Amino acid sequence: MSTDTPGIDPLEALRAPRDPACDVFLTGPVFLDIIFTGLDSAPVRGAESWARGMGSSPGGVANMATALARLGLHTSLAAAFGDDHYGEYCWDALEQGEGIDLSMSHTVPGWHSPVTVSMAYEGERTMVSHGHEAPAPAPVAGTGSRAGATGTGTSTAAAAPVFPQCPPRARAAIASLAPGRSEPWVATAARDGALVFGDVGWDETGRWDLDALPDLAHCEAFLPNAEEAMRYTRTDCPRAAAHALAERVPLAVVTLGAEGAYAVDGRTGTAAAVPAIEVEALDPTGAGDVFVAGFVTGTLADWPLADRLAFAGLTAALSVQEFGGSLSAPGWAEIAAWWQLIRTCDRQDPAALERYAFLDDLLPATARAWPLRRAVPTIGFRQ
Repeated sequence: MSTDTPGIDPLEALRAPRDPACDVFLTGPVFLDIIFTGLDSAPVRGAESWARGMGSSPGGVANMATALARLGLHTSLAAAFGDDHYGEYCWDALEQGEGIDLSMSHTVPGWHSPVTVSMAYEGERTMVSHGHEAPAPAPVAGTGSRAGATGTGTSTAAAAPVFPQCPPRARAAIASLAPGRSEPWVATAARDGALVFGDVGWDETGRWDLDALPDLAHCEAFLPNAEEAMRYTRTDCPRAAAHALAERVPLAVVTLGAEGAYAVDGRTGTAAAVPAIEVEALDPTGAGDVFVAGFVTGTLADWPLADRLAFAGLTAALSVQEFGGSLSAPGWAEIAAWWQLIRTCDRQDPAALERYAFLDDLLPATARAWPLRRAVPTIGFRQ
């Protein structure tokens, strides 16, 4: 986690006494990610390859949870953790290192943590994962306790309801949509006032049917990439796909990779396009998660649609210059340093700088020098 990050709360002006304590709730599997970078080419069968860089960090849903927390949002995560060293490291890194609320999470005795090895080269990545689905938490005992792993300790809230029966009240929730699957907590969160942001992955069924995503009906926003959006809408243009999706959800956001992002507000008909920031990418792991976190932040802060897109794209661009998913998520110190640097560079396009002028009202007048070291990319040194 970044040190000396400016204490910026993007929602400070909007907070009221009766607001939920949780800004964003999310759930999903946490992996231990081991990332190799600096490979000149793809590994060759039968040969040993050496990487010039390596990072280890919590991955999976932890990428997005970390990105949200580093942007100053009060983040709650419900996840299963193994009771091995990997699980202990991931729990501590998220709770102690990032300040993420894990009161809805639980440790599973005898279950080992899922692991992903990611190799980044030529602007792409190859991943190998291993893991088993975690058993559901028992509907007894308290939340946020590791007692089940060792048989010792006490629960932090005896007999308290556990997720998914009772998701916390939150301003927003992020749901991972999948064909044919409905998560009851999504409807509950939406009914309790949370804005639901729907993320989605590749449809392995090949049907690409929006009606097969039942939780889409509860979403405030849907954020597919260009290929996914075009397949779901049977269109051959990402912008046309965004307009088609805006007929199904209030806000459609389509990421365009190196070309930026395009969004349509279905309520007002407003559309916005923001080009991507050109950077030298080290590792694209988790960039999509960081984009979603940036967009959620801007939405909850009630920024104009174009500013939300620009901020999301900026945070994603900053992330790909660092190791790994959660390790690479930028905080306000990194954003402030980038803004200070970019304004002093020669030959900057004034129109491009104007696109990010809204940062002036958010960031401190001074920032640490660029580049910044965000975290130690390893499972931890002994003290």
